[in-house]
Amino acid sequence: MSAVVTGLFHHPIKGFTPQAVDRARLTPAGAFPGDRLFAVEDGPCGFDPAAPSFIPKSRFAVLARIAEVAKARTHYDALTGVLTARAEALPDFSANLDEDAGRAAFAAWLAALLGEAARGPLRVIDGRDHRFLDHPLGHVSVLNLNSVRDLEQRLRRPVDPLRFRANIHVEGWPAWAENDWREREMRLGSAMARVFQPITRCAAPDVDPTTAERDIEVTAELHRLYGHLLCGVYVQVTGEGVVAAGDIAEIAPL
Repeated sequence: MSAVVTGLFHHPIKGFTPQAVDRARLTPAGAFPGDRLFAVEDGPCGFDPAAPSFIPKSRFAVLARIAEVAKARTHYDALTGVLTARAEALPDFSANLDEDAGRAAFAAWLAALLGEAARGPLRVIDGRDHRFLDHPLGHVSVLNLNSVRDLEQRLRRPVDPLRFRANIHVEGWPAWAENDWREREMRLGSAMARVFQPITRCAAPDVDPTTAERDIEVTAELHRLYGHLLCGVYVQVTGEGVVAAGDIAEIAPL
């Protein structure tokens, strides 16, 4: 069951703009490199940097709650720590997220963008070695593009795969085959992984990442069309290796 990796993405700030990367080194039990390094707290969430633990996405400024988050176009430079951001009707933003002042400045810029859509106060949290994942054991997410294509054909409208905020896009597997792969071994480039579970979708994919409009009720449509709420799988890396666009993605036979 071979296919091809067509895209790799990380999301340095949870809920905000995905950034494409050419390749990534995956390590056992590790998250996708550069993914969910920061999160924007929307009201106190209880995060303790001295004892970091999983916190549900509902405590953060994310698309599942606030569609206006997609109005911000962000880019984080991991080498310099500098975040740049832009949005209509706001001045372009640039600051270093490694610094308290930079994180506070981005929270203020974002508060002006989100307005009453956010409960507030907003605060940018640096997880250090912690990752703000959607599931505490969902280390790396893989999206089968044929499943997305089947969904858009049934909806008779385009569905941008970036709605699903996955780390690895794969082309060539049969649509929805991944829903039956729990505990199966997977090769991604030279890395090995084990499928943890299919991803149960929330309201985040309802939002068009280009227009910031909540224009498709994805969970409702998944249930109506297929009788489930799944799209993509979480995998856990078991063998270190590098994955790049054009590499083979292969699920091991039973």
